[in-house]
Amino acid sequence: MRDHVLGLDHIVIAVSELSASAQRWQALGFTVSPRGLHSDYLGTGNHTIMFEDDYVELLGVLVPTEFNAPTRDFLAGGAGLERLAMRTDDVAAGLAALRRDRFDGSTGPFEFRRPVELDGGRIGEAGFRIFQWPLEPAPGNVRLFACQHLTRETVWLPSLTAHRNGVRALKRIEIVAADPRAEAELCGKLLDLPVSATAGAHTVAMRPRGADLVFVDAARFAERWGRQAGDALPRCGIVLAIADIEAATPFAEWTGPNALLCARVDGALIGWEAPARRE
Repeated sequence: MRDHVLGLDHIVIAVSELSASAQRWQALGFTVSPRGLHSDYLGTGNHTIMFEDDYVELLGVLVPTEFNAPTRDFLAGGAGLERLAMRTDDVAAGLAALRRDRFDGSTGPFEFRRPVELDGGRIGEAGFRIFQWPLEPAPGNVRLFACQHLTRETVWLPSLTAHRNGVRALKRIEIVAADPRAEAELCGKLLDLPVSATAGAHTVAMRPRGADLVFVDAARFAERWGRQAGDALPRCGIVLAIADIEAATPFAEWTGPNALLCARVDGALIGWEAPARRE
């Protein structure tokens, strides 16, 4: 993996209407944070869905700015997976390493903060520092950036990491691509990670920490999620690790192959995957 990049930190689902999106995820058994407002130059707001060591960010544009133009362009085609956020321990060093390796167009560092409602009703502040890979080419049309948490204690609040559906972590992110091998290899090049292939799925593994990134074509994506090849499906599937299959069962809309419990929300399929059985 690239210098000062530590794995997948979170994924960004861009949505057109934050409040309605938060309600949809809550209905699927997720604990959703109160709305956060980003710095003025970002012009965005968010809700987060926190797990033990990673999370989903629901991101909406509140005021058009130069910085959020790519997000607005993305939303013109509907909600869905817009970005993958890698974790970094040093934004300046990570950005310098990208530029050293001739990734022209990488940008940063940017720093921003937002107020957060802490457990007990107090108001605190969450701080982040980021850098971005070049906007193009983007693997599977999903942008990459890296995030350094300056105030982890105000983001991973105990009240936000417990979910009625039992989710504990992101397990894998499945991305539909016309040429899965080429898009996986591009992602592997950007992150300096190898690509493995199994049964038509091309995987960039984040281990030892973070969800894997899996690139598949539309037909295989439909098959993996128990749908028909001609169904109108989103371009992203989010597979979640759960502690207990029974906790997630009431929220599933259908059951896919290998007992994957499935639902659909905001341009993505959600899959709750049962823990492996011990012999």
